[in-house]
Amino acid sequence: MGEAGYGIDPAVVTAIADQISRVVNDGVEIAIVVGGGNIWRGLAASARGMDRATADYMGMLATVINGLALQDALEQAGVHTRVQTAVEMHQVAEPYIRRRAIRHMEKGRVVILAGGTGNPYFTTDTAAALRAVEIGAEVILMGKNNVDGVYDDDPKLNPQATRYAVLSHQEALERNLRVMDQSALALCRENNLPIIVFDLMTPGNIERAARGDEVGTLVS
Repeated sequence: MGEAGYGIDPAVVTAIADQISRVVNDGVEIAIVVGGGNIWRGLAASARGMDRATADYMGMLATVINGLALQDALEQAGVHTRVQTAVEMHQVAEPYIRRRAIRHMEKGRVVILAGGTGNPYFTTDTAAALRAVEIGAEVILMGKNNVDGVYDDDPKLNPQATRYAVLSHQEALERNLRVMDQSALALCRENNLPIIVFDLMTPGNIERAARGDEVGTLVS
């Protein structure tokens, strides 16, 4: 959503798509799990009294809107893209089928995985971990909004907070660090799947992370 308080900033989507296109041109196979917090936050709505399952399904629909926006920007950048959703909606996207997603990636297409896991009570963190394991990803690149890694405290509230360069899944779980949801982090640990947490909004960071440069925090 850029500097706005809500919605989609086309300039931000274009900037992200341009970075992704350069990574694809380097021969990297990419699947993208998108969130929907710029449009709707199910957990916040649930806290205000809405039925949790309803709020979460609305959040899943928000991720589809973001996925379609990113698809449009990627295709304008010359990248062949497919959107797959965990909640079926044939008019706008393919249903998520693991083998089809892998085949798209083998053909050089970017696969955008929207709709979370398709189930309420699970976040897009869990969707990212689950899909990464399913498709045999080598690493999760976890882009954050103006947070450049994992800290021992909230850096927005505590200016003395220290950023980790490297830590293990077990350390992150034991210290209750906000890498991702505990269930998602445990799934990554069980499958030996590394995570790179970095600031998505810093130009060039997606490319640096994909190249294996030191950026953000490595959880492995």
